[in-house]
Amino acid sequence: MSITEIEDWLQSPQGNYVFAWEQARVDQVVADIFGFNAVQIGLPCCDFLRSNRMPWRVRCDEPPAAGIAVRACAWELPFDSASIDLVVLPHVLEFSPQPHQVLREVERVLVPEGSVVVTGFNPYSLWGLRRRLARRHHYPWQGQYLSVPRLKDWLTLLSLKTQAGAFGCYGPAVTDPRWIQRWSFMDKAGDRWWPFVGGVYLLQAVKRVRGMRLIMPRWRSTKAPAKRLAPAVQKQRKEAIEQ
Repeated sequence: MSITEIEDWLQSPQGNYVFAWEQARVDQVVADIFGFNAVQIGLPCCDFLRSNRMPWRVRCDEPPAAGIAVRACAWELPFDSASIDLVVLPHVLEFSPQPHQVLREVERVLVPEGSVVVTGFNPYSLWGLRRRLARRHHYPWQGQYLSVPRLKDWLTLLSLKTQAGAFGCYGPAVTDPRWIQRWSFMDKAGDRWWPFVGGVYLLQAVKRVRGMRLIMPRWRSTKAPAKRLAPAVQKQRKEAIEQ
């Protein structure tokens, strides 16, 4: 899968349909995530960190392309453990030969309470049906689509708790822009009538780190200072004089 093939698809009416929805939703999510370091892995031709305000924002991918600041495999990230506040994975897991290892690396580099934002194609949708009928030689049909429940299970095993999610692109995977426009009514009603069959989805998860604090009993092994007994001694002496 080449960068040129992905860029060509994103510029097509079908790709524009998906990209417009994903860009809008990712912008909403990452705008409220704060920290110092943010990384986008994959799809370097798209800037999914543009609405984020962290001082250090880079795009990472393996093949050389415009916009890439760090060249590396998604399953072997060149970042220190617990050093990244936000990781964005746009359609990385479904096209990666090692999706489990990608998530392990993301969990490793995230700081506690750090966020990961994942986008993907929904296999239980009209787009998933289109993939079954298509020749799987071109983007985006050659990917191994992951369902939302399955992805949530993977995230839970890595102590990544799902924070937010959304589905979109409910219309069929047509290529003619006129038919995309005609099916636009499905997007307007999709969230209300069939919210789990959108063609693409977005999930945000937060890294939870369990801590333990040892509570010790407040035992006193030392005797009270002598000055604390002084008032009682003086009171006894006064009573003896009065007698």
